Amino acid sequence: MEHLRFIESIDTIIYDLSRELPKYQRYNRLLQAWRDTFACDACVLLKLEGDHLVPKSANGLQIEAMGRHFPITEHPRFEQILAHYYDDSDNDSDNDSDIQKKVHRFDASCELPDPYDGLIQTPDGQLNVHDCMGAVLVIDNKPWGIVTMDALNPQRFDSLDPAMLNSMIGLTEVVIKTANLIFALDQRVLRQEQVTASLINDKFSEEMIGSSSAMNTLNVEIDLVADSDLAALIYGESGSGKELVARKIHMASKRSKEALITVNCAALPETMVESELFGHVAGAFTGATKNRLGKFELADGGTLFLDEIGELPLSIQAKLLRVIQFGELQRLGSDKPNKVDVRLITATNRDLAKEVLEGRFRDDLYHRLTVYPLKVPSLRERGNDILLLAGNFLAKIQRKVGLNNLTLAKDAERTLLAYEWPGNVRELEHLLSRASLRAAARNRKDGRVVVLESSDLDIQSLDIETLDDSTTSSLLATDTAGTTVVTPNVSENDIVINTLDNDNSLKLITDDFQTQFIKKMLTENKGNSAATARVIGVDRSNLHRLMKRLNINSQ
Repeated sequence: MEHLRFIESIDTIIYDLSRELPKYQRYNRLLQAWRDTFACDACVLLKLEGDHLVPKSANGLQIEAMGRHFPITEHPRFEQILAHYYDDSDNDSDNDSDIQKKVHRFDASCELPDPYDGLIQTPDGQLNVHDCMGAVLVIDNKPWGIVTMDALNPQRFDSLDPAMLNSMIGLTEVVIKTANLIFALDQRVLRQEQVTASLINDKFSEEMIGSSSAMNTLNVEIDLVADSDLAALIYGESGSGKELVARKIHMASKRSKEALITVNCAALPETMVESELFGHVAGAFTGATKNRLGKFELADGGTLFLDEIGELPLSIQAKLLRVIQFGELQRLGSDKPNKVDVRLITATNRDLAKEVLEGRFRDDLYHRLTVYPLKVPSLRERGNDILLLAGNFLAKIQRKVGLNNLTLAKDAERTLLAYEWPGNVRELEHLLSRASLRAAARNRKDGRVVVLESSDLDIQSLDIETLDDSTTSSLLATDTAGTTVVTPNVSENDIVINTLDNDNSLKLITDDFQTQFIKKMLTENKGNSAATARVIGVDRSNLHRLMKRLNINSQ
């Protein structure tokens, strides 16, 4: 009869492992299986939390027991049960005598105080002579807690089958670990949903602002390509808004409810590109301690946006081509193919056709990616869109800095419209942020309206065609007398800049400074333009364009 109850209990426990159950219900059903199998009067599952044992489920105890925390040092019976983990942690044998060592039985003659005295449900409310035992539960090689059984019959556990007891202990550990994994997974999904919702609110609420003919054309192209799964290549200058175009394509597509994963290929170390894109298995390389999904698998069912696609090494381009052609990839260190269903959008500020001719980009991959190319216009091509964007940025800035109203003076509008915007939309946003702080400081006594004047816009110091505004300010500053001052980052003994006179312009002086500075940095970095770009804090493609304009050879 006992073995029949045991088999029925195992069936119940295994069945529950495949079900979606709240943790408390899973534990309650587990303890009922213990009581059914061993015909005990009470069974309790307690978790080790610091120096206390805390009931997580109890069957046969008074309800109030669930509100108790049991200090281990005050309950010697619990201490003795837990001691079995430390005594037997090196014992790997599975014979019956060793199985019995995993539990501790307190016979009827045991004089140690019972922690459940007054808590076990008995007819008279008194806990008289009885039989009890407990076993330590080990999860991931650490003591998780204990399970205890109590029987009012003092001889109830005399004929207990050790193999059955060991099986129930093992199944209990499996149930606990399963419940923990399910809970952790649920929490992770919840966090991901919260992060995703936050990102959607923050990013997808950003409209593509503009009514110029160039932007109208782009919007028409986006609508055409969004409904398909065709590969789209977005090209345009740095800072022009290519990522925003990719987001709009995704949100207008049939995959909009799935993930949009964004990868900046230029930011990936060459040694990690394959692992980041395609994932890896444990042991694939030093430090790979567990399996990891790559960006393609994370984007499965959704969209993967690869920004700066022209920066990918040729070896990775070949693997990328295979994923596009066959919809399957192999994680680094694995021979097993994994199928993926991903809509691919790429972006670049390079001339990929030229890169193909010069052998830096695969011809076959180029044709796969350019099924539907979209050009993002530069800011200087968008006319009055500059003022529309400025208004949008100012509205955001005034909320961030706590201003009531922030607006542009007419002379500031003219200055913005006349500027070439080498850094495009990103440069406009950064410039307005700085200008707003200046204007707010100047008008701090007037809490109503802060007006940005042309003098607040540091356009003159930004008249550098390729370096963005945040970098320029760290390289160059001009005093009121018109003398170019070298910042502490560069020694005046290394770079000599002539003061302005009637025969020179600021642009010539700026070019002279940049030429000397970049040559010096290239020399220090042994002609490595990528390392030089990192040192001076600029995008590598921007540095290449600047070197070309200044006729600087990296060799």
